[in-house]
Amino acid sequence: MKNTVWILIFLLGTLVEICGQQADKRPLPNVIDYKGNKILIPGDSSRINNFFNKLDSIRASGQGQLNILHIGGSHVQAGYFSNRVRDNFDEINGLNRPSRGYIFPYTAAKTNNPSNYKVSYKGVWTTVRNVQRNREIPLGVGGIAIYTEDMDAEISILLNTESEGFKWNFDRLLLIGRSTDGEEAVIPILKLDELTYLRGKYDAEAGIYQYDLPLTCNSFTIQFVQRDSRPHRFILNGFVAENGESGVTYHSIGVNGASLTSFLECENFESELRLLHPDMVVFGIGINDASGTNFSPSRFIERYNRLIEMVRNVSPDCAFVFITNNDSFRRIRRRRYAVNRNGTTAREAFFEIAKENGGGVWDLFSIMGGLGSMQKWENAGLAKRDKIHFTREGYYLLGDLFYDALNNYYLNLDE
Repeated sequence: MKNTVWILIFLLGTLVEICGQQADKRPLPNVIDYKGNKILIPGDSSRINNFFNKLDSIRASGQGQLNILHIGGSHVQAGYFSNRVRDNFDEINGLNRPSRGYIFPYTAAKTNNPSNYKVSYKGVWTTVRNVQRNREIPLGVGGIAIYTEDMDAEISILLNTESEGFKWNFDRLLLIGRSTDGEEAVIPILKLDELTYLRGKYDAEAGIYQYDLPLTCNSFTIQFVQRDSRPHRFILNGFVAENGESGVTYHSIGVNGASLTSFLECENFESELRLLHPDMVVFGIGINDASGTNFSPSRFIERYNRLIEMVRNVSPDCAFVFITNNDSFRRIRRRRYAVNRNGTTAREAFFEIAKENGGGVWDLFSIMGGLGSMQKWENAGLAKRDKIHFTREGYYLLGDLFYDALNNYYLNLDE
């Protein structure tokens, strides 16, 4: 059992948060299996145990960094679920503020951007996503890119919203991207203020520009300077904002509509994954794979194993946690829905994948009530009318439940 004081602080913080949540909303109906809210280990537990032992060492010494990558579809792109987990890890990070991790300017891609950071842009940008067929632009770990040939192109990102204050900061920025006409055709210049401009150090093999800042910042602007009057294309695959503080960095990557095949077909997935140094990958991919009538568990398992192999090529000791698909419905016709019975089959497949790869399972399908439970979550104001996605409050609840499951596994690791 870990430090008793730490446990008491955690329980007190959880109690205060729950009381605060319930003060401004009606009591939640009985839609959650709280006893089932745990990380289940159907096979070898050594990988996930090693991860939490590393975490314990960091907490004891105050030194070291761990990276968690949460990857999925629209549930992750929305940002509510993953950022709730990220915020909860502040309990473990204490006074340290490790980096925000991977970010992408979804606003410039004209799709929904997580609300916890702000994006503004200038110029004309074109979007490429891993769900598109016959695309010509190579994609990486983020599964999405934007490109421009505009002479006035610019991207600005503010890592912290006003409600969060100065929470996320960085002193090193990695820009993942390249000019298709050579290194000097388009030069991305980092603007700190009206007098300070930085040119990044380009690593052609990694496909990144690295900016080492003279001070700690929580925002940046990149201006894409064309070499001459002839337009040249620049492809932007995302940013990684880093600092040297100890603790857990929680990266999140999601693309609306993405399936396993979507990420498997990203040409630079492995090379860009190296930039994130994952110690644990949380897989939340599957809801789109199992949405059709021809869902094949064997193909699902085979594709997951291929994606896991790509992760192991980069991070051999990486731990894995699999989030089973939430219950969902299929739209039959306008305002008519039917339960997606693939949910049960997919759940079984997740346990087989975890057993084969030494991973843990967070059984969301069962925690929320099993087959048909999405209707109850919608009635409770926790799921949307499409009976696939959750409301903001629903995603916040999922983030709290998932963090509690991880934390309880950690706290009871020695038992």
